Amino acid sequence: MSPPSHFDFIEARDKFTTATKSAVDIRNCKPLTNAFSHLPGNETEKKATLDQALRGVLEEQIVKQKVNVEDFLSLIYISIDGVTEGICSATTPFLLLGDVLDCLPLDQCDKIFSFVEENVSTWKSNTFYSAGKNYLLRMCNGLNLQSQFNLDNITVFNKNEQDSTLGLQHTEVKEDGMEVEEGEMGDEDAPAPCSIPIDYNLYRKFWTLQDYFRNPVQCYDKFLWMTFLKFSDETLAVFKSYKLDDMQASKRKLEEMRTAAGDHVYFAKFLTISDLVTQGKFPFFLQLMDLQLSDSNFRRHILLQYLILFQYLKGQVKFKSSSCVLNDDQSLWIEDTTKLVYQLLRETPPDGDKFASMVEHILNTEENWNSWKNEGCPSFVKERPAETKPIRPSRKRQAPEEFLGKGPDRKILMGNDELTRLWNLNPDNMEACKSDSREFMPSLEEFFEEAIEQADPVNMVEDEYKVVRNSNYGWRALRLLSRRSPHFFQPTNQQFKSLADYLENMVIKLAKELPKDLPSEEIKTGEEDDDENGDNLLKESNDSPSIQSKTVTNSQMDEIAAKLGSQWKTLADHLEMSEKEIRVIESDSEDVELQAKMLLVAWQDREGPQATMESLVTALNSAGFSNVAEGLSET
Repeated sequence: MSPPSHFDFIEARDKFTTATKSAVDIRNCKPLTNAFSHLPGNETEKKATLDQALRGVLEEQIVKQKVNVEDFLSLIYISIDGVTEGICSATTPFLLLGDVLDCLPLDQCDKIFSFVEENVSTWKSNTFYSAGKNYLLRMCNGLNLQSQFNLDNITVFNKNEQDSTLGLQHTEVKEDGMEVEEGEMGDEDAPAPCSIPIDYNLYRKFWTLQDYFRNPVQCYDKFLWMTFLKFSDETLAVFKSYKLDDMQASKRKLEEMRTAAGDHVYFAKFLTISDLVTQGKFPFFLQLMDLQLSDSNFRRHILLQYLILFQYLKGQVKFKSSSCVLNDDQSLWIEDTTKLVYQLLRETPPDGDKFASMVEHILNTEENWNSWKNEGCPSFVKERPAETKPIRPSRKRQAPEEFLGKGPDRKILMGNDELTRLWNLNPDNMEACKSDSREFMPSLEEFFEEAIEQADPVNMVEDEYKVVRNSNYGWRALRLLSRRSPHFFQPTNQQFKSLADYLENMVIKLAKELPKDLPSEEIKTGEEDDDENGDNLLKESNDSPSIQSKTVTNSQMDEIAAKLGSQWKTLADHLEMSEKEIRVIESDSEDVELQAKMLLVAWQDREGPQATMESLVTALNSAGFSNVAEGLSET
């Protein structure tokens, strides 16, 4: 008969890991069941190994960061099936859920919470409820909207003073024969002894506080609050009196207990007096409270419980009853005690200041979290308002009183009489600028009067002395022509070497059109007779000119343009206008009468003195417009 094979943890874990990956691929727990049945060892060892293998596979999936949430949930489903088959621990699915929630971003955790809600019936079953209720409570803290507490978390301690040995004075003899109390240290760097005696009363009060931490609602009861207040003051006074100068104190006490108890040493955080009484360890039972007070981690746990309790008592929780309200004295005591607790945390080594700051930051974050829950968990995405900046109504700045006169006709005083007169000519400065008296643009006749006189050969003015040769005069003449003369924008084929030559040509045209004795700011329309419009400036005699030398007036061009209409291009060919000139005329206006007028003006500008009525009549007859030509001859 061969000896039974020993259980190899490494080999078993590797086989379970391979089987778990196969189970995830096929979405079935059968590979794990087969591996569990074929491995040697007892059931407890194999369950613990499978638990490790499941968490190891989950760790690999998380590290890869290429696996989606569905793969995580598949692994959790397989662990649930494993618990049902009895091959893994009932806490394993909850441990896997916790690992996933710790590593996933918020947007993906939503699917995990949906999974938890969908499987409520599974968590309520006898197999999972007792093993996983505490895990779910811690894991789904955000879902605990009704401020429910885990009241099953009861701290058991010895409540009978007769069964306690704290009152006994256990002594030992040093090498020199002097009796000292147990727990006294001979080292020079030992912490200062506590001024408050560590007896059964302190022990009972200290551990009674755990019931208030378990169920904070008791603090709203008047009589229970007085008990909590008294016990807390004494406990915090012990912490304040029992200073921890370094980390060596708890280590020395631990070594002493290890020497006295042998191999079995228990962490102070999880020990109470009743534990040692049950185990019959009376010789070092007395040292336990002293050891706990010397443990910095234990002290931090207790002080942190105070801060969490105070935050709940002061916080505005949506589902608190109306009776759960603190009075002014309670609020003041909590505020003062909170400062004391933070001070004790800063004095607790190692890195007390850093630890206290971190705790304060975490509790502030928790307070914001509670406020968000109280508001009904609104979305973090805020809609941008329609108008980001409010429109501020503009208002006119009022003039200082010292600048305003008195009475109904008060004036704005500008410092001297002349400025005051100018400023108050009109109450509205912009309206004053629109007045007719502010019109300073001269008429064409007034401005070009001197130039027209100089252009007359009778006056015999040399070119160098003419005003058109003055650059300043030329610039002002161009601006005036652009405002008052149609010739400025009419196309022409004449080439001018200088601005003076162009202005001389314009002066000749204006001399023909403008009357000499009737001032006007507008160009004459030509409705008067040609004899009245004629100008003797360029004529050699006072006789009426013949049709051969008679020029076409502006009114005559308007009459001809109206008769030609859209047929003006026919006349353009007989006036020897180029295609380019015709395209320019078409692009300048869409009105056919205006296009015909521009044709005649362009022809007159090109021909100059040769643009006589005889030439135009000849072109009209050639183009087939004899009726128009006869009307022109009669005028």
